[in-house]
This record gives sequence, structure tokens and C-alpha cells, in this order.
Amino acid sequence: MTIRNATLRQLKVFETVARLLSFSRAAEELHLTQPAVSTQVAQLEDHAGLPLFEQLGKKIYLTPAGAEMLQFSRTILQQFQQEDEAMSQLKGISGGTLNVAVISAGDYFFPRLLAEFTRRHAGVTFNLSVHNREELLHQLSTNQTDLAVMVRPPAGMDVVNEPFAPHPYVIVAAPTHPLAGKRFISMDQLTQESFIVRERGSDTWNSMQDGLGGRLDHLKIAMEIKSTETIKQAVIAGMGIAFLSGHTISLELQVGHLVVLDVERFPVMLNWYVVHRKNKRLPPVAEAFKRFLIEEGAAQLEKITRVSALTAKLAPSS
Repeated sequence: MTIRNATLRQLKVFETVARLLSFSRAAEELHLTQPAVSTQVAQLEDHAGLPLFEQLGKKIYLTPAGAEMLQFSRTILQQFQQEDEAMSQLKGISGGTLNVAVISAGDYFFPRLLAEFTRRHAGVTFNLSVHNREELLHQLSTNQTDLAVMVRPPAGMDVVNEPFAPHPYVIVAAPTHPLAGKRFISMDQLTQESFIVRERGSDTWNSMQDGLGGRLDHLKIAMEIKSTETIKQAVIAGMGIAFLSGHTISLELQVGHLVVLDVERFPVMLNWYVVHRKNKRLPPVAEAFKRFLIEEGAAQLEKITRVSALTAKLAPSS
């Protein structure tokens, strides 16, 4: 056998396993079964005539042959990606594919932004992925997405980031909560309540640090959950209160399942950013979508989520 018989699919699967050093995580990222990933790697090892991984305990490591194969695979995959980008340049906007990744809070409105963009540019297709902050930064650093939409652009990465819409964060509770309907709730009062929070390191957690300042260490954290949807359901069930993006709760407010508490110094106002690698050669469809977000993103987001009505409701009366 010879390595010339290796397929692009085998190289892609191998590169993913080598990058993550995990067959199960690679299967999850590639949307394959773990046996399918193992089969692709085994076939590539047959072509190479050498083992590419070795297992010590519960961990896997690259063999010397595997390290060489990884460099070879990345070179080949990069060449194919450059060819795809060149073809996208020739296609222009219509017929192009937009690769965009967004933090989890964005999945409550982002599909409607894409729908509006599609209405104006027929023939565009999308590769949309939703991630927590750590996963989204990984997408950027490994050049797996053209654009990323987030609240806090990375400080230690060579990226271009531009704000396109305001992003309010609020404290929510069940309508039956004792603080519901109260005016001018103090920060000290909040520290007496049980909080259901997003995981540490998430954009929501970091925004909560800004909103609560030094009081964050004094919160009574009842649960730490990775899913905003699960947090909302726990709050509705009366298990505590939560710090959440105003853009994730519009439906629950409309039907009366959640209320926004009137807390001093709230809402915490941040921004949505569109981010891409500084030296990334954006295809025309990505350039057009970035321009759409910067020029119209705020107005479109307000229309979808009614953010102005939300912040006006929270404004203290004179």
C-alpha cells in the first residue's frame, strides 16, 4: 500500500483526531460515529504502513509517524481550503457559502438575521454553528469559520472585531418570585437570592462579573448550567433567579413565564461583535454579511427582540 491511496476524508478525520487527541471528541465535531472515525484512521494507517497513534492508559498520543502525517495532512487540507476560497471569490455573493459561528445566546435571533440576508441575496447557503465561548474561539483559531459573532472579542488573538448592535443583560425571575414587581432592588438584596448561572468562562458569566462587580463572589449559586434554555426553565420553575441576555428571553416575557427584575445599575449594556482573523481573506458573501450586520444589525435585532421596549421598561421613573 502507499500513502497516495489516502483519501481527503481520511486526512480530515485523522487531523481532527490528532488535534483533539480524542476519537470521541473528533466524532462529535465531525458528526460521525466513533466507529466510523476509527475506521477512517485505521485505513490511513494501512496506507502509511505505520501506526499513527499509541494509547497509554486512557489517553492517545501521536507516534513519530503520526506527527509527520499531521504536518502532511494539514498542508493538503489547507491547499483544498484555499481552493474553496478561490472558487467562492469567483462565485461572488449569490451562490456563495457563508461560514459563520455564533455564541449560544445568539441562536435565539441569529437564524432570522440570516433569513433577512438570504431574502436579499438569493442562492446564498449557510454553514451556521452555535458554540460556547471556548468552542467559538477554537473555531476562530483553527480557521474553521469565516466570521464569529460574540459579545467579548478575544484579547490575545490577532483578529478584527467591530460592534454592530447593543446587547443588554438583565436579571430574570419567575412571576411568582417575591422580588417580582419590586422597584429599585439593591445589589445587596440580590446576594440573598439563589442564582442559576451559566458556566464559568462563558460570555454570560464574564458579563455577569461586569454587572455584579465584587458582589459576584458573594452570590448564592444554586446551579451552574451550560444551557441558557435549561436556566430559563429552572427559573420558571421557581428554583432561583438568573443573569441572562435580554435577547434570549423575549418569548418568555411575552407569554408571562418570566419577568425582568428592576435592579439598580441594570440592564448591563454591552455590544454584539462580528469578528474574523486579521489576515483572513473573506469571500464576497462573508464581506457582504459583515457589512449587513454593521449597517443594519442593530435595527434588525431590535425588530426581532424588541430590545428598546425591554430597556425602556427597565428605565427608572422620574
